[in-house]
Formats: sequence, structure tokens, C-alpha cells
Amino acid sequence: MSEQRHALFLHLSSGGEPLIFSLSERSAKSLGPRLPVLMASGGVDTPELADGTSAAINFGHVASAHLDSLPAHVRVYGTPSNRTHGFGAN
Repeated sequence: MSEQRHALFLHLSSGGEPLIFSLSERSAKSLGPRLPVLMASGGVDTPELADGTSAAINFGHVASAHLDSLPAHVRVYGTPSNRTHGFGAN
């Protein structure tokens, strides 16, 4: 059985395509119950992404947000990869 890939979907107040972040297991569990509070308060959070990095998110600029799972083939912000070029290349 493959592991579940958790994702945070953010729809910004300014419109456009949603931002999607692949979350670590720990971050997904932690963020789930706090998401309504962050949305209501416009707070800032820095969830850990699946690749070990983090992202600072200002929920004051987010119109709606939800957690969901990603299919295995989808690549979004924070998706672990074997980078061979660009920033962070080995």
C-alpha cells in the first residue's frame, strides 16, 4: 500500500490558481485542527513541507484553505525530489 500524500490547498484573496503545498505527515496532523483558527484570525504559520523545507503562510491573504490528499504523480511546492539542477542541487 502506498503512503498518503497530504496537501494544503490555498485560494488567495487576489484570485488566480490555488497554491498547493505537499505537507509532511506531522505537519498535516498538526495543521488540520488549527486551520479554522488560522483562517479566522488571519494568522501566520510555517508548516513543514514533505521535502523537509517550510513555507511561511500569511492566512490574512487566503480566501479559503483545505487539506486533501494528492495522487502519486502530482508535483507541487514541497514535493520531495531528486534535484540535479537549480537551487539546492546536490
